[in-house]
Amino acid sequence: MSQTATPGSRSFPLQRQCPFAPPSEYERLRAKEPVSRVQLPTGDTAWLVTRYEDVRTVLSGPVFSADSTRPGFPALFPGLEQIMQRPPFIRMDPPQHSFYRRMLIQDFTVKRIKTMRRGIQATVDRLLDDLLTQTPPVDLVEAFALPVPSLVICQLLGVPYDDREFFQSRSKVILSGASTAEQAAAALGGLRAYMDGLITRKQREPGDDLLSKLATEQLEPAGGLRRDELLMMCLMLLSAGHETTANMISLGTVAMLEHPDQLAALRSDPDLLPDAVEELLRYLSIADLITIRIAAEDTELSGVAIRAGEGVIALLAAADWDPGVFPEPERLDVHRGDRHHVAFGYGVHQCLGQNLARLELEIVFSTLFSRIPTLRVAVPVDELPYKHRTLLHGVHELPVTW
Repeated sequence: MSQTATPGSRSFPLQRQCPFAPPSEYERLRAKEPVSRVQLPTGDTAWLVTRYEDVRTVLSGPVFSADSTRPGFPALFPGLEQIMQRPPFIRMDPPQHSFYRRMLIQDFTVKRIKTMRRGIQATVDRLLDDLLTQTPPVDLVEAFALPVPSLVICQLLGVPYDDREFFQSRSKVILSGASTAEQAAAALGGLRAYMDGLITRKQREPGDDLLSKLATEQLEPAGGLRRDELLMMCLMLLSAGHETTANMISLGTVAMLEHPDQLAALRSDPDLLPDAVEELLRYLSIADLITIRIAAEDTELSGVAIRAGEGVIALLAAADWDPGVFPEPERLDVHRGDRHHVAFGYGVHQCLGQNLARLELEIVFSTLFSRIPTLRVAVPVDELPYKHRTLLHGVHELPVTW
């Protein structure tokens, strides 16, 4: 028998007490109140979903819509409301979502990404060469964790890397929960103007990159893509392509250094590397808050009635720490071997760039820990500046020494 819960006073998002673990309240919710009502900073209300199977249900079918233009679609932070009204394709449903994804999928297949290994390895080696010439402590975020994925995605898209400060600073404003709607709108306007100019240059002088291909083959009148659609598609790829992986590199480094037994196991058996990457993705689940949906029809989850037009947040970190699916989820175990986590989402909206992210992380961690065997964090881990009010969990700075 279903029950209808009423909005409570619990506010959301909840803050992580441990940088590696989800908020402790997730455990209680998963056990006692797996579908619960919360109020967001925007004033919107939404249902939190915390059990693994319920999260996959929300993300896998048409009952829950990703279309952020639907009335009542919840905005997590005030600054995100601007994007939701002119969304990238990840905030659309099939068949519109499928139309855009098909344009990109061949550039993110396992086969295509494998051809990038040598170039990514060269990038990682060069950045570590530069890092090792500096006098520690060195900020690993600025010197390594952010440049690696930024260089890779810029090369793939055809975005000048020299412009990184411009788009990175504005991406941070948009993703930050501390930004006002006005600040986010200004940042988004700047990024749109930048990308619009870059598209014009690619049309005049196309290169061997994804943006040139889209601008010359898919943009109207040659293709079916409007200019504003291409703008948002490329901005989404650019932002997601560097922010997510940069946070995984920095936070994953801290996690491994804080678990020396797991790092020792990885060093003694490099074949464990793919499993170690999967375990770090599950363990950290840095994109916990991005899978927001709205009910397209009346339904129920775990006995709770959800009405059409009500918002739902499928918590990825709560799902990836569900003890019914991942025994002892609080234990980082590079031998675990479980690859059915939802750190990249689930269903038709599962992260397009996951193959690229996996390859970057494998190369980064194998090279970083082999080349700097004495690497350590230069300050107490609990004093690091963690990203608490942002869509993506991570660390702003990571001073390291060796």
